[in-house]
Amino acid sequence: MAEIKQGRMSEDIRRIIAGKMRDLKDPRIKGGDMLTVVRCDVSRDGSYCKVYISSFEGYARAKEAVKGFESAKGYLKREISNVLGLRKCPELSFVADDSIEHSAQINKLLKEALPREEVAIEEDGE
Repeated sequence: MAEIKQGRMSEDIRRIIAGKMRDLKDPRIKGGDMLTVVRCDVSRDGSYCKVYISSFEGYARAKEAVKGFESAKGYLKREISNVLGLRKCPELSFVADDSIEHSAQINKLLKEALPREEVAIEEDGE
């Protein structure tokens, strides 16, 4: 039962932070359309939350955005507490993630491999 609440809280925090990204004035976070909150992991007791940030522009950009999120941590904690009605908001820690960059690279490799397979199939068919 605790895992259901933990998962729901993780998703709610992810949604709130993603929504508030546009309101943050930090230049490291501006251009938030290229940043994404990949996932949030809330600890079992709900006192810690690890937020994974990724960028379409690469891992270095995600690391810089993490610094901006760290400086806006107080504002984000207050917003999370207000929206979810929590007495004690989890302690937020932000981590740069390269999953979007990695998936884009895999997609590129698949697109490069696909035409070769189609050519091989057409040669076998003739």
